[in-house]
Amino acid sequence: MKYRVIEWTTGGVGQASVVAMLNHPELELVGVYAHSPEKVGQDAGTLCGLAPIGIKATNDIDALLALKADCVNYVPLWPDIDHLCRILESGTNVVTAASWITGHKLDKEYKHPSGKKATQLIEEACQRGQSTIYGSGMSPGLANVLGLVSTAACTHVDHITVTESVDVSSHHSVETWKSVGYGLPVDHPDVPKLIKTGTSVFVDALYMMADALGVELEDVRFENEVGGATEDTDFGWWQIKKGCVAAQFTRWIGIVGGKPMIEQHLVYQMGFNTKPCWKVEHGYVVAIKGYPDIKTKFSIFPPRGLTAKDPKEYQRIGMTLTGLPLLNAIGEVCKAKPGILTSPDLPVRGITASARRE
Repeated sequence: MKYRVIEWTTGGVGQASVVAMLNHPELELVGVYAHSPEKVGQDAGTLCGLAPIGIKATNDIDALLALKADCVNYVPLWPDIDHLCRILESGTNVVTAASWITGHKLDKEYKHPSGKKATQLIEEACQRGQSTIYGSGMSPGLANVLGLVSTAACTHVDHITVTESVDVSSHHSVETWKSVGYGLPVDHPDVPKLIKTGTSVFVDALYMMADALGVELEDVRFENEVGGATEDTDFGWWQIKKGCVAAQFTRWIGIVGGKPMIEQHLVYQMGFNTKPCWKVEHGYVVAIKGYPDIKTKFSIFPPRGLTAKDPKEYQRIGMTLTGLPLLNAIGEVCKAKPGILTSPDLPVRGITASARRE
């Protein structure tokens, strides 16, 4: 059977997801939600850089839910709790990369008129609709799962760090980078708060990993340094002035037994004309201290025939990395019990064998 899926927005991740779904052996695209009014009525294929596919994007939520799809791939830039509850109450499952892994971030930051926390609202919607929600992505998401998988070779784990270390100049989203203070003077008083709020979904990742490791976090700490541009820099899609934020080294630290045990590090360089300028690994690095100590690296390269000089392809690779952990989990999510799922609740799996390409 194929699972019938609605794509909720066609931004970068949504476009990559639509392309992947059209060739996915287990998924059938049946509807598309348009966030922007100018996209309403346009063919989903056209919105995603493809030939028309006969599915028109719409902002009519009732019409989309009337399709009785099995799942919504919910990937707007920012989540709307009311929309999520409406989808889940309809009986439609959700996979999402929109600032959701466990809900800890939104429980702290989201204020509902009822006074209820986001996770309470979501869980109640799941129970009313007998539906399930699962949050993932690449980072947070699959990168943290890779760290957990690596612990299978250990007798015990004393400390684990997952580091996302990338040149983000290929991620063409001005709104995203402004939301974490990029482009502001390094000494601007809003920068620490913006970075903390903008990266706080990684708190979800710490709690997810703690759950999988069978430990309880006593506290989560935030540390951050920023790098300023050493010259005016034009990336072709955005300009950052000299002395403004163009890099960060952020650390979210989970405390167990009074000591740091689970850490998420973010090294985001917008190009390399910054001071400080941190080494970029161009991927995801897991470092485990235990028995034995383990270091693993998840590196990312363009497919055969493409080169590192193709920034648009790197952008598409990044969006695919974010979207595919969701799409490949849809089958398991649709079979799971109602409620909030995290990665430890699901088997580790990839795309099915029938989708392999030579």
